[in-house]
Amino acid sequence: MRVCIISLLALACLIGLALVHYSFAQNSPQDYLNAHNDARASVGVGALTWDDTVANYAQNYANERINDCQLVHSGGPYGENLAWGYPDLSGTGAVELWVDEKAYYDYNSNTCEPGKVCGHYTQVVWRNSIHLGCARVICNNNEGTFVICNYDPPGNYVGQRPY
Repeated sequence: MRVCIISLLALACLIGLALVHYSFAQNSPQDYLNAHNDARASVGVGALTWDDTVANYAQNYANERINDCQLVHSGGPYGENLAWGYPDLSGTGAVELWVDEKAYYDYNSNTCEPGKVCGHYTQVVWRNSIHLGCARVICNNNEGTFVICNYDPPGNYVGQRPY
């Protein structure tokens, strides 16, 4: 399995074995919220709420990426995490990948472990982000699944801690 993820601060493509949970019931707005809010609660950060405007933005951009599913940021007004999985990646599976980066984040120094990526995780738990919108598309020609989550207001400001 090949899984790739991207954030505004760092790019990472993880090639090899990845443990991803599959289920048809892991792509609803509530599923995305639960996965995010569980991670946020574990560090004492308030819950995100679903925002249809942010979700529509995410869906429109996912639709733009459906032909190539390249991990290219939208450049829009929101914080953004992207993921791609082959042959399939659920919405909650993408969030799990981002949250798994917690292992590489050092709160005391507010840095990632050298050679590792943790910017997806810090966006998930960014205390000032309060609205979430996510989308998922199956790439044309069965070339995997593209997942996007957008955060309002955005996070990952240099020199600031996520929580």
